[in-house]
Amino acid sequence: MANQTDTVEEDGQEKPAKSRKKLFILIGIGLLALLISAGGVAYFLLSGDETPEEAVPAEPVKQEAIYQALDPAFVVNYAVSGRQRYMQVSVVLMSRDPEGMAKLNQHLPLIRNQLVMLFGSEEFETLSTPEGKQALRDKATLAVKALLEKEVGNPVIESVLFTNMVLQ
Repeated sequence: MANQTDTVEEDGQEKPAKSRKKLFILIGIGLLALLISAGGVAYFLLSGDETPEEAVPAEPVKQEAIYQALDPAFVVNYAVSGRQRYMQVSVVLMSRDPEGMAKLNQHLPLIRNQLVMLFGSEEFETLSTPEGKQALRDKATLAVKALLEKEVGNPVIESVLFTNMVLQ
């Protein structure tokens, strides 16, 4: 019995050295498998879906329009064929940026000046047609946007609107 030192001690009890090693190895493999599966589940739950859900594009939320009237109305005089002619136009600036509109208010005199110069440079005959009025509105929009881009850093307004236009 002296040759069997692996399994039996001198006092007659079994030595569980190999069975303990096997037990520890099995427990270690089980814990490793448990950790790997828990990590996989955590990755699956936390990673989410990899495919973007842009099949249906979300409609952008359009902010409410903000209007700033430029009062009083603009009055411009023209000399046409030796006669004095006038144009009176009420102008409203439309924007969707409340912060930009607050910045715009401090530049209203500069905007009014830009529009007076633009209105005075137009030909009276072209303003009497709908196309001429639309062209003037487009020019006014571009002029105000360019001015605000220079002064504020962004165009702020969306368009210049003529709420009333009288030609005499």
